[in-house]
Amino acid sequence: MMNFDDRMLNGLSVLTAIVQSGNFAGAGKALNMSQSGVSRSIARLEARLGTRLFDRTTRSVRLTEEGRRFYKQIGPLLSGLEEAAATITEGRTGVRGRLRVQMHPTFADFLEGARLKAFLESHAELELELVTRVQLGDLVSEGFDIGIHVGEAPVSSLIVRKLWDTRIVTVASPSYLKRRKQPATPQDLAKGGHITIDYRDPETGHPFGWEFHRGRRIVKIPTKGRVIVSDIMTLHRLCLAGYGIAQLMEIGVQCRVY
Repeated sequence: MMNFDDRMLNGLSVLTAIVQSGNFAGAGKALNMSQSGVSRSIARLEARLGTRLFDRTTRSVRLTEEGRRFYKQIGPLLSGLEEAAATITEGRTGVRGRLRVQMHPTFADFLEGARLKAFLESHAELELELVTRVQLGDLVSEGFDIGIHVGEAPVSSLIVRKLWDTRIVTVASPSYLKRRKQPATPQDLAKGGHITIDYRDPETGHPFGWEFHRGRRIVKIPTKGRVIVSDIMTLHRLCLAGYGIAQLMEIGVQCRVY
């Protein structure tokens, strides 16, 4: 069986260009090749096939009988390749099909409806399925195309890209700060005079530790909140209601400094 490689494909392309243009010079112009390059390519193809494809004279170039039969067979195949390449190129500019996205609840809470609406309207042929859950799971076996995760990237064979960074800020509602003295230092939170709301780490099952960063210095504060929550919206609501102090991602809050 003859090996089909790049040289063979190149030879077939040159053959087609000669037939369509009527001569070697025209094929060279269409393919941006020299006339001698076209001749060498056809010579290699003829050597591979073991037959002469063209009758050449000083005035004309025409297919031999074997060349006509060969070209008749490969014509539809080359057209199919061109059509397949055009389809792929179209796919790069026109998004279509079904897109399954798994999102962490925190990201889902911050997703703006207006931006999602604009995305869907700009890709009218796209079907979108959004699934919200904490655990990343096995995206491949569950049929997801992409997963949006919050926190440290899991160790896996998946391709991971960072989308954004956000700070963790310590916040309280105005009503809470009116009832209790505003903490001056992180250590004030550990003295028992303030109510803290803890957020459970879905990966470990334990509350996130409270940390305060200044330059390279990190201060860790132990908290003993009466309430531990596992979803970001409950944490927001409790904090806004004035129950206590919380640590939240800056991307999801509007802060006012007193």
